[in-house]
Amino acid sequence: MSAEKPDTPLADITGGTLEHYNRRAQDFWEGTRGHDVLQNIEALLRHIEGAPPFRILDLGCGPGRDLMAFTALGHEAIGLEGATQLAAMARENSGCTVWEQDFLALDLPAAQFDGVFANASLFHVPRTELPRVLRELHETLKPRGVLFSSNPRGENEEGWNRGRYGVYHDLDAWRRFLTEAGFAELEHYYRPPGLPREQQPWLASVWRSMTAMPLTARSYVA
Repeated sequence: MSAEKPDTPLADITGGTLEHYNRRAQDFWEGTRGHDVLQNIEALLRHIEGAPPFRILDLGCGPGRDLMAFTALGHEAIGLEGATQLAAMARENSGCTVWEQDFLALDLPAAQFDGVFANASLFHVPRTELPRVLRELHETLKPRGVLFSSNPRGENEEGWNRGRYGVYHDLDAWRRFLTEAGFAELEHYYRPPGLPREQQPWLASVWRSMTAMPLTARSYVA
């Protein structure tokens, strides 16, 4: 993997990553359905202002595990998933609406969600496209809405890893992307909890949607 701009065309990055998940959809469900992400769900919900129930977009919902959790808590959850097989499983498992959309070609309604839950999903967005994707998530949130993200951390490497394309941000780089997209940091932590830092491969962070800067004033990380 490299820290440089990707040489692979974006269509190949999307196609290859989604093909990986479609081929392994059932294995992915069996391997992740028991993962405990309550810490992440609670981190999102406690920062949302106003009275529940909340409207939540589960970005990269996979087979629907977290859609089921949000629904069980009484919230209105909508999934978004690019892999056809996973999207179908999510609908069946959760009973929720699931939009089948590519992360690099989002079509989201404006100011509709109290929170966006991006658990193990945004790291698939190439660095060159991330500012635009974050702006689109900012726009689909209600004013002062909340974005949760959890990504495998690294030293800003980018490239293919076991059949999937990913970017492995460190905290400083991730902060720059989010603040330049109009978000204010609320908290961050490393997972799994209770382990030494070298055994915590996941960086979780929570962000408040603030007034976005004018496009001409932004200077995005390349």
